[in-house]
Amino acid sequence: MTKKYTQEDLNNVLWAAADSSRTAVDGGVYKDYVLSMLFFKYLSDLSKKQYEKYKKRFSDDEKRIAEKMKVDRFYLPPKTSFDYIYSIHEQDNIGEEINKVLHKIEDINKTKLEGVFSVDFNSEAVLGRQDQRNKMLRHLVNDFHKIDLSDTDEDIIGNSYMYMIEKFGADAGKKAGEFFTTKTVATLVAMLAQPKDGNRICDPAMGSGGLLLLAGKEVEKQGTKNYALYGQESTGSTYQLARMNMFLHGKDSARLEWGDTLNNPLLVENDKLMKFDVVIANPPFSLKKWGAENAEHDRYNRFFRGVPPKDKGDYAFVSHMIEVAKPKTGRVAVIVPHGVLFRSGAEGKIRQQLLEENVIDTVIGLPAGLFQTTGIPVAILIIDRSREMGGANEKKKDVLFIEASKEFKPGKAQNILTDENIKKIYNTYVNRKDIDKFSRKVNFDEIKENDFNLNITRYVDTFEEEAEIDISANLKELAELEPKLEKLEKEMAVYLKELGIK
Repeated sequence: MTKKYTQEDLNNVLWAAADSSRTAVDGGVYKDYVLSMLFFKYLSDLSKKQYEKYKKRFSDDEKRIAEKMKVDRFYLPPKTSFDYIYSIHEQDNIGEEINKVLHKIEDINKTKLEGVFSVDFNSEAVLGRQDQRNKMLRHLVNDFHKIDLSDTDEDIIGNSYMYMIEKFGADAGKKAGEFFTTKTVATLVAMLAQPKDGNRICDPAMGSGGLLLLAGKEVEKQGTKNYALYGQESTGSTYQLARMNMFLHGKDSARLEWGDTLNNPLLVENDKLMKFDVVIANPPFSLKKWGAENAEHDRYNRFFRGVPPKDKGDYAFVSHMIEVAKPKTGRVAVIVPHGVLFRSGAEGKIRQQLLEENVIDTVIGLPAGLFQTTGIPVAILIIDRSREMGGANEKKKDVLFIEASKEFKPGKAQNILTDENIKKIYNTYVNRKDIDKFSRKVNFDEIKENDFNLNITRYVDTFEEEAEIDISANLKELAELEPKLEKLEKEMAVYLKELGIK
């Protein structure tokens, strides 16, 4: 009888299986192998369950069974299951055999799975010499073989996949930013973006796709699954993680592209950039060599407000996101370093134009230490194109500043946004109220007087006066302590005399 895992059970058993097989392979690379193995096990167990269902329906007509399974989602031909790999896992060429099986699965299911298994399980350069890599692979196959996913809810498996990504992120240090955003921060961004029924949602720097999926969940909270997900990612292995992530969550209809968003945006239709209702991202901070030399002649004219500095790509991502948000209705929520709020030069000119266009809606300062990638505090910019001339909110002229740098729970490796922290920030944003020492609406003229500087502490006074010292109370306290000190000194003298110490 198969076990039906709870979320916590599956998280623990999967991480134990992954961690017990760890060798000298770098954690940032090792994750690709473990997550690919998990995806293979999921496909295999689900295929076995589906096969038994259709076998009853179509008797032993293998061709009809295969066709039906491929139409539904996918089909694993004979000798491509995880059980088959387990049966031969003691062979010396186990890495080569795994590669063959995974490539066969891709070939049979080209529409949905072509290229998804991007790692080489027989790579000496990555996994070491044959005896070393065989030991690791056998451990992985053994441990994952004990886990039966056939009767586990899709949401639980998908959530465990994201849990594994975050656990690997905690080990990967600065490399973690290449493939995921801390879940609590991503949850806040998804909520602030406020996606709705029927929306097209895009993340142009999607990593492994977690932020996109959380934005989708915000729509599902409204009782509908009517939304579409789009994303682009520049790192090949991370792009494949995102594909697996979508598949495990039942979102394999999402359109994901592999490529450099700033230099080669691939989410296009009719030779124009696609437009989205909601655009969300946690782009790489202050990306160097982002392509400034090509920006002036960008075929989509995304940088008409100005070309950002060649060694800081923050406003390049912001500019792209605004241009792919639907005119007069689209919304953007993007995580940025604080320098975006106050740096001068080309960035200052872009910021000024955005303020003059009236599209910057909210600036939220987050605590330091929320990310593995950096210890610095970051901010979230909310850009609302409905505030443009002709948009439904064109008369809204203020910018809401939220100073949430103290909203966190300290952690060992990093700080954490609690549910209460997230709720407080979100409710302040939605209600758009001034709260002493925390939030304030600021009109355009005041921002203009500050040279279009958006540094949060210019507008939200966080100064806390120190309590006055009550001298008389302190003197009284000292007077009360004096007899006690005299008594202790006498007792100490007795003890020292007994010890023979003068």
